[in-house]
Amino acid sequence: MAQERGNRKIQVGIVISDKMDKTVVVNVDQLVKHPIYKKYIKRRTKYKAHDELNNCGIGDKVLIVECRPLSRDKRWRVREILEKNVIV
Repeated sequence: MAQERGNRKIQVGIVISDKMDKTVVVNVDQLVKHPIYKKYIKRRTKYKAHDELNNCGIGDKVLIVECRPLSRDKRWRVREILEKNVIV
């Protein structure tokens, strides 16, 4: 019987750096409601993601998925490129 994988986290973000080999830095924006003031705050998180074929460029909108640790900082993989070069 095949073993089911657990639910993996999925994030959508924009590539802000592609200078490393097979690695991109992805910026993920998130709107969070402040518990007291009830205003929405924009939170940004940077993830290092594995890009096996070096297809991603700066400004690309990508879908990343959580995976096992690949290095000291990399715990995400690029699943697909949603849009090429969003930032012009």
